[in-house]
This record gives sequence, structure tokens and C-alpha cells, in this order.
Amino acid sequence: MGAAPELSAISGPTYVTAQTLIQQVAYALSDKIFSYSPESFDLDSAVREWASRRESNANGEPTAVQTLETRQGAGSIALGYLFSRDFDLKKRHVPQSILASSATLPYLRGSLEQLSLLYSVASPVVTHVAAGDYANDRLVSDYVTALNLAEELGLGLISSSSAHEAQHMALLATLVASFLPSIHIYDGVRVGHETTRVIDVLDQTGLNRSYQAIRQGLSDTRIKHLDDQGKVLEILQSLNSELGTDYGLFEYHGHAEPTSVLVAFGTVEASLTSQVARSLAKDGARVGVVNVRVYRPFVEEEFLRVLPKSTKTVGVLGQVRDEQAVQEEGVHSSLYDDILAALTFASDRPQAPACIEIKYDRSHQWTTLNIAAAFQRVADKPILQDVKDPAPLQLLNPATVQEYTFWDVDDTPSAQAAAVLGQALATDSAINVTTSTVYNNLIQGGLVRVDIRKSTKILDAPYAVDAADVVYVGNVKILGDVDVLASVKDSGKVIVSAPGVKDDELEKKLPASFRQALAKRHISLFIADPAIAGDNLEPVVLQASFLRVAVPSFEQSKLATIAKNSDALVNVTKDLDKILRQVEVPESWSTTEEAAEAPQPPERISATSFVPFDKNEAEPPAVLKDWKTIAKGLAFKEAYGTRAALRPDLNTKTYTVRVKENRRLTPVTYDRNIFHIEFDLGDSGLKYDIGEALGVHAENDAEDVMEFIKFYGLNPDEIVEVPSREDDSVLENRTVFQALAQNVDIFGRPPKRFYEALSEFATDEKEKKKLLALGGPEGAAEFKKRAEVDTVTYADILQEFPSAHPSFHDLVRIVGPLKRREYSIASCQKVTPTSVALMIVVVNWVDSRGRQRIGQATRYLSRLQPGAPVTVSVKSSVMKLPPRSTQPIIMAGLGTGLAPFRAFVQHRALEKAQGKEIGSVLLYMGSRHQREEYCYGEEWEAYQAAGVITLLGRAFSRDQPQKIYIQDRMRQTLPEIIQAYIREEGAFYLCGPTWPVPDVTAVLEEAIATEAKATGKKVEPRKEIEKLKEQERYVLEVY
Repeated sequence: MGAAPELSAISGPTYVTAQTLIQQVAYALSDKIFSYSPESFDLDSAVREWASRRESNANGEPTAVQTLETRQGAGSIALGYLFSRDFDLKKRHVPQSILASSATLPYLRGSLEQLSLLYSVASPVVTHVAAGDYANDRLVSDYVTALNLAEELGLGLISSSSAHEAQHMALLATLVASFLPSIHIYDGVRVGHETTRVIDVLDQTGLNRSYQAIRQGLSDTRIKHLDDQGKVLEILQSLNSELGTDYGLFEYHGHAEPTSVLVAFGTVEASLTSQVARSLAKDGARVGVVNVRVYRPFVEEEFLRVLPKSTKTVGVLGQVRDEQAVQEEGVHSSLYDDILAALTFASDRPQAPACIEIKYDRSHQWTTLNIAAAFQRVADKPILQDVKDPAPLQLLNPATVQEYTFWDVDDTPSAQAAAVLGQALATDSAINVTTSTVYNNLIQGGLVRVDIRKSTKILDAPYAVDAADVVYVGNVKILGDVDVLASVKDSGKVIVSAPGVKDDELEKKLPASFRQALAKRHISLFIADPAIAGDNLEPVVLQASFLRVAVPSFEQSKLATIAKNSDALVNVTKDLDKILRQVEVPESWSTTEEAAEAPQPPERISATSFVPFDKNEAEPPAVLKDWKTIAKGLAFKEAYGTRAALRPDLNTKTYTVRVKENRRLTPVTYDRNIFHIEFDLGDSGLKYDIGEALGVHAENDAEDVMEFIKFYGLNPDEIVEVPSREDDSVLENRTVFQALAQNVDIFGRPPKRFYEALSEFATDEKEKKKLLALGGPEGAAEFKKRAEVDTVTYADILQEFPSAHPSFHDLVRIVGPLKRREYSIASCQKVTPTSVALMIVVVNWVDSRGRQRIGQATRYLSRLQPGAPVTVSVKSSVMKLPPRSTQPIIMAGLGTGLAPFRAFVQHRALEKAQGKEIGSVLLYMGSRHQREEYCYGEEWEAYQAAGVITLLGRAFSRDQPQKIYIQDRMRQTLPEIIQAYIREEGAFYLCGPTWPVPDVTAVLEEAIATEAKATGKKVEPRKEIEKLKEQERYVLEVY
């Protein structure tokens, strides 16, 4: 438990994580490991440590470990190594391993596809994948990426359902890789990181012995002539014989004669469904589950053999990418497609069972209750009388399993004390302990939850503790952000650390809903006061208090040995009667009216990281100096290391360009100001490609800046010295005016954290309280109104709360920096080599106080006169022309979304003028009125007349009684789209707001379906769109 163990120490019953066991298999059996581990995922921490110590693998030499970044072309180095002329052919039979998360798989796709084509002449390659990615601001278990990839590339795909079999499945995947490139996938969010006791762990010698014995069996002439499905069956049977296990490609759990059966794939899914099925079956429910262990190759005969003949309804738990895919009826999971096909053509039963798909997205969190709900969807009778009562689903026996949860802010000294407790409890060889840690960096600036389970039996519980015997809360503020009692059993115990809080103050400190739950559910309350113990003893107070309440019989000497705090533990234990007290919960708390009015905090937290939130963003303060400072630097450049820089505050390559033309494209009387601005590049050296964006480093309005300087009592000419963003040992000098005009977003919209930061400077208590409220949960509604309706700025807030007056260097620290505004370039440099053009709409609105507001950047740009200098930079984009000039391009632009397509058309026109053959060009545009918003209309029509633009689809939504949108014009020209997009392999581009994306995509799917029907092909339009995305033939740039 903790740091990576010695390689030789991994053997027999041991405490270990699934990830460590998988790394052991990879290190022991591989020639080389290619690792694509995000920094905090720790997918390769053990193998890197073993490699650094030069530990020998099963082949008698250190395994080479190469750490790589996840980016385009990932896997190319592995391919290069395998097919290098220098590759030692003696090692051709030795496996190569890849360690990655599912987030890396899309980037590995190209290399894995090439590998599968050349596999007959390659070494065995196995990819161990932690199903983990980021979505919706949290970590998610992503299996769908691997499922789709295995299906499309013909890869093997094997899943582990718990830490107890992770080593065996990693071994199985390595064996399958001897004839088929394979992926071994496991839950990378919770199960992969849990520390638990695994009994039958093979040491390196045992691993190699089993691997060699089974591999040699593959050389049998009979097995050699089997197809991939037959070989997988043979390997699995050999593995079972070698290890004494009973693994199957598909495994059934539940009632002996079920009528309703779920099918599941994935670590948590397989473990939970099997446990719930067995629990429900004990109560007579005729339900069961088939867990898919080996998804590819998919052996239909084995699935049908395992599926009980009594089954009438099959429900497939199929993971899809996102909520939109869950809602779309036409989108199906890969698993559902396979199960439906197997059932449809089944000949082993008189009538095929009905097949129902239960889709869920990657961010879905499975619990015992929603698994039971999934069973209910396929069951013909009610399973649970009261779905809110989890009693029938109590998977762990309270008589043999004790559960504990610890909550704390992740940067406190006691945050790691719970994990140390878990290690201490694990010293008892008669019990099994599982420790799971979850970090959420979005609550309280970083929250940690540690779940500890201990039992006399082996534990397999891949879900958060939901009926804890004892809960410890290290910070009373957490009670307002999380419903910690939701995970406490009735009549359980909760310990709250509340330094200096007296009993008569508790009612004010504890949230009403927390107090009410204590009273109604008869939960005992204990208060720990670390202040009595002395400074820096919070971890010891946590440990001593917990042991007193939860495990009073535990020998504290074991904890002292592990925590290395024997003296402190003895002293705290001696004073524990003063430090820890039980509080009588008044009956009146059960009927408090405040609880009904207060918002209910969430019952659980989602993991957003595997490590605590790093709050150490120390930024050296800006220092106000006088003109003499800068004069010395300019006079004695060498002594002071002075150098001139254009906008030294920016960490991107910048250029100075000058306005060449600034003209309005819409009438002055029209309410939308869309303008064309063109810059002369001069000798700036700026180069840009088609489709790229120009970043404009706009400045705040000079009059507004001077007005703020006057209000705030600053001297505009004072010199502010700040560290460089790229090297804090280099200091940069600017005037206060320059800093406010160019660097500080003083007229931008402040986030919540600004109110909290500003409160520290408020001298008026009412203002301080109001600022803290706006920065906290209770001020959420007013903050939203301020941000979205009032559109208040940093400057507005500083004027509203005059007692909060930070010094200038503090102001620079807490106010966000001005960000560059990026605009799609509306010109092609090959056509206009000395200029760059933009098409921009002025963003303006009237706030709730009646003030006319204008977007900072568009205000700045719209007022520029010819000759004015502007600081710019270039940003790459996804909008790129297809590789061949003969490939058609279909473009859909709304409003200023036409900008990149002007560059596209200019480039195609140049190619045509040079005598090159060009593909067809279909341009669809959308705006409200032709008279006012037909921007660049004469250009488009001239290009059409010249034969550059093949089709011009104009949708002016408000020029006729019925609304006509861009998707309507596309549908009217469906034959042209089919010809250009599908038959001639064109590329489609959409630029503009997000709202038309579903409708426009639906037209493309309709085109795909129409062509497939005409050619007699069976395709799923949605999946075809996904393939086109990967081929860069479906490109969106929306905002």
C-alpha cells in the first residue's frame, strides 16, 4: 500500500493495486514498454521505478521503458522499433507492451491499424488500457473508445472485472497477442487505483512459467489451424488448467432459470451486475447477467451457450460516448449490435429473446440502485417494492464487513492520515482491507474522500461506501458542500473536527440539513478539537479519535510503527477525553424549518483528479517603482540585462501590423455592425496558412483606463516591475497605464473567486460579508445575475465595494489578464502576400442599468483608423483544405463564419488560374436579410461566374414568411452533396454558432443513408460521420 513495491515482493497474498499488477505482467514478459501515461494517472510509475533500478525481467534483462506524450502519431515510435533494420530478430517472439489510458487510443489508431495489417511479421504487441478520460469536468471510465477501435481494426479486446483477476487477464491478453494485436482494458478511475488484498498473485517466475507453458501449447499443429476464435478458446482453457481458475469468454451469474438477463462489459459493470444479480436471485427474482470477458474476437456460439435457455428478454448495457448519443435513437452501442445479431440468428432455441438496449454515457456512475433499476427495465415483474430502500441490495454483510469514510480538504496535514490508518488496519493478517481515494478539485478548492473497508473475507466492492459505520469530517465547512451523512448507515457515528467550537455554538456551525439527518436517523455525533492537542497534530487527532470510536480494540502500537509518530500518538491518546467528546443530539433538530428551505448538497462527489489540487501558484508581486528604475535599465543595459520586447507580457510570438482598410459591410442604419478590417504586414515577417486564426491583442479604451486610474488614486506614469511569464528571474518594466491598457482585464467579467479574493481587503464588515457570500454557494443566484444580466466588470465591483482597496500589485494578482481575441482569417496569403483580412461583428448590448456596452476587442478594432499599429499573433486551426486540389469542399458558414471560406475560395481560384484541376466548391451561407447581411456577395457571385464556386446556397431566414435556414438549402441540393461529399470523397466544413450543428449533421447523415440505399450497402450514418471526423472530412469550428 503506497509506493511501488519491489518487483520480487509481488507474490502470494499481498496488498496491491490493479495497475501495479498489470505493470508487473508488462515488465516481466516484455522486451520494451511504450508508455503514454498522463502525469497523474500513474500508469507506469512502477515500471519506471523497476527500470531505473535495472531489475531483470523474466528473460533475464531489464525491460526498456520509454515514456511518450499523447499526440498525433502516437505509436509511431513503437512501430519504428518493431520494423527497424536494427531490431534483434531473436526477440521477435518476445511481447512488446503499451501502457495507455483510453484518452490515448484515438491517437494510437493509425499505428494500431498499420500494426494489424503487418502483424504476421511483427512481434506480439499488447496494449494495457486504463479506461479513463476527462468529460464534463470529471474523470470518466471510457470503454466505448476501445470497443469501437477493436471492432473497426479487428483487435483482440479483453476486460478485467476486478483487481483480483487483473494479473490473470493481463497475462491472457499477452498470450492472445501472440497471434492477434490485443487490448486489455480495466477501470482506470476507481478500481485501477484501489489498494486491496489479492490472494493468488503470481510472482515473476510463476508468471513466466505459465506464459511459456501455454504459449508452447499454441505450437500444436491442431491449434495452429484454428481460426482466432478457436485459438482464444484454447488459450483460455489452457490458462484455467494452469492456474486452477474457471474463467470464460462469457460468464453467467444469477437465477438458475432466469427470464430476464442483462449483458455487461467493463470492470465496474461486470462486478456490480453479477453481485446484484446474485442478491436478487436469492430473493427469488428470475434475473441474471452475462458478463463479457472477451469482446473480440466475439464467439457467438459461446455467448449462446452461456445464455440460459429460459431467457425471454435480454438487456444490453451499452456504453456510448455522450448524452447526445444516449438520446439519439439511431445511435447504438457496439455491444448491442453484436448481441442483437447473435440473438437474431440463434438456432439453439425455439424463439429468440427480445433484445433491449440500455444506453449510458461515459460519465454515468453505476451504483447498486441504478443497476437494480436496469434489471427492472427488462424484468417482467417488480424486483424491488421500494427502489429507495437499498436493504434487499445489501451486497456486503454488516456482520463481517466494516466501512469507514474520511472527508477532508486535500491540503491539510490530516488529508493523508486516513490512508495511513488503512495501512495500519491491514497489518492484521486475519482481515482484508480495501482503501480507495477520490479527489475532487472543484469543491472547497480541493476535497479528498477516503473509503476504507475491512472484512474477514475477500472484498470486491467497486463503488463508494454508502453505509459507513463511522465517518470522519476534517473540516466543518465540508458539511455545507457535501451530504456526508448520505453515506452513513442509520445509527452510525460521525466525527467532526471543529477546533475551538463549543457545544452551544454547534447549532450555528452545523448546517440545518445535517442536524436534521443526525436526529432523524439516530446518528451519534462526536466533536474532535485538535486545538487542545497543540499545533500540527491534526493527523494524530484524526487517527486516535477514529480508533477510539470505530476500533477501540485495535493495538495503537501498529499505527505508531507505520505512522512513525509513537510519542505524539501516546500524548494525544492520553488527552483524548479532552480532545474528543460525544454531543447529545437534541430531538428538536429533527424538526428544524431551516432544513426544508436550505438547498440540499450533493450526496457524492465525482473524481476530477488522482492527486490533490496544486494550489502553489506563487506569483512574485508586482512592485511599483519610479522613473529612475527604468532609466537605469535603459542607460546601463548590460549591467541590468535590459532588452527591448514587443508586448513582453505576452508569452506568444507577436507581430506589429498596421491597419490598411477598415470598412463596414452592413448599412449604418442596420443594428448589426459587421466590418471588414485588413492589415498591412509590412516587414513584420508574419506568415499564416489557410484556415488559421489571427489573435488580436486588443487594448482597453484609453479614456476608460484614465478614468479608472483617477478613481483608484494611481499615478499612470509610475513604473511597475513584474516577472516575465516565461522566466520569473527576468523582470519586465511597464507603466501603470500600460499595464491597465494592455495587460490587466480590468473591464472584463470577474469570476466567483474574485469576490472571495477581494473580500480579504475589505475593511467594512458588511462589504466583506457580501463579497464572501457572492463568492460562496449561497450567492450563486445573485452571482449569475451579475454575470449574465448586469454584466458587471472588475472595475464595477471595485467601485461598488470601496472599502476593498487592494494595492496595485495585489490588484494585478487577483484580476485576470487580458486574453487575445481570435478571429478566423478571411484571406489567403498566396493571393494577398502582404496583407491579412478579418471579418468581425461588433458585440454590443444594453445592461440592466441602461448602459450601452460593447465587447472590448470589437470596440477596439472597429475604431481603428488606417495606419494604426496593432499587436497580433497567429493560432493554428482545424480548418484546413483537403490534401488534394481535386477533392470537393462543402462549406457552411453563418454570419462571420464565412470568414475562413473566403480564404478557401481565394485559394481554389488561384489554383484554377494556374491551370490546376480543382474539385467542386459548394458554399452555403446563412444570415437574416440579404439586403443588409449579404457580406462579400459580389465576390461570391463573381467566383461562381468564373466557375470556381459550383453551387451557392443562400439562406436568408427572415426575407420570406417562412423561415429558411442553411440546412434547408442543403437538403434542397442533396444530390449535389451526395456527389461531392460521398462519391468524390469531399470534405465538409461548418463555421459559426453551435445551434445548427444537429440539423446540418442530419442532412449529411441523410445523404449517407440515401447513397447507401442506392448502392445496396448497410451503413450506420452516425458511425460514418464519426469516421469522417477522423479522416478530417467533417470539420466543425463553432462557438
